Amino acid sequence: MPISVVIITLNEEENIGACLESVKDWVDEIFLVDSGSTDKTLGIAKNYTDKICFHKFENFAKQRNWAQDNLPITNEWVLHLDADERISPGLAQSLEKFFSSGTDVDGVMAPRRTIFRGKWIRFGGHYPVYQLRLFKKNKGRSEERFYDQNYIVKGNTIKILGDIINVINPDLNEWKDRHRRWAVLEAREIIDNKSRLMNMDLKGNPIERKNWLRYNIYYKSPLFLRAILYYFYRYILRLGFLDGVQGFVFHFWQGLWYRILVDKEIYKLNKARIAR
Repeated sequence: MPISVVIITLNEEENIGACLESVKDWVDEIFLVDSGSTDKTLGIAKNYTDKICFHKFENFAKQRNWAQDNLPITNEWVLHLDADERISPGLAQSLEKFFSSGTDVDGVMAPRRTIFRGKWIRFGGHYPVYQLRLFKKNKGRSEERFYDQNYIVKGNTIKILGDIINVINPDLNEWKDRHRRWAVLEAREIIDNKSRLMNMDLKGNPIERKNWLRYNIYYKSPLFLRAILYYFYRYILRLGFLDGVQGFVFHFWQGLWYRILVDKEIYKLNKARIAR
């Protein structure tokens, strides 16, 4: 298919092989943008592509947009993936039908399926969460956010069947360290980067609706209380408890502990601002 894949990496030897396997047979070209891997990531990747380059990492938005602007992409369509993601066979089949149909759109959204420690996280409002990763290269860019960026496409988009599979099998200490870093970035986003909070529309696509609810409802609710209410909504009302033991760990750490961390950082930033 006339698709160029772009994958961002840093020490992803445990993930990159499966990611590349999921696309190698049906995309036209694969680019890897690495920011200094010291493990076997690049050696594995060379079995699949020779289009490997280095670029210093600042944040995901800048890395993705640098790739969009500077790589010698030859196809009209570009697919952005993280190394811990895979394209399901069902999504590949849907894309084949899409390209053979001649449908005139500028971007394609697909649901993301999270696999946490071998368990599909189906409940808690976590599936389907739509991702916009495939679009015409001159129509889409990443939002300039510090954290949790989406792609914005100027034009028409459609939803398609089949999943982007996100495989998470972390050491919990490492996972917590990542979330601590992300909490700082998300807090800065809310306090210092409000002018860039775009791509929000209650009547828009699933991504725009989610952003609108997050920034107009959740972040306008009381600090800390909103984290507890969100966890109750997610784990009880949206049946997150049906995801079993792995689901309990996932929903607790990502749906309560992380949300409290973000509010703690927001509180610290607000306090520092008042002190000045």
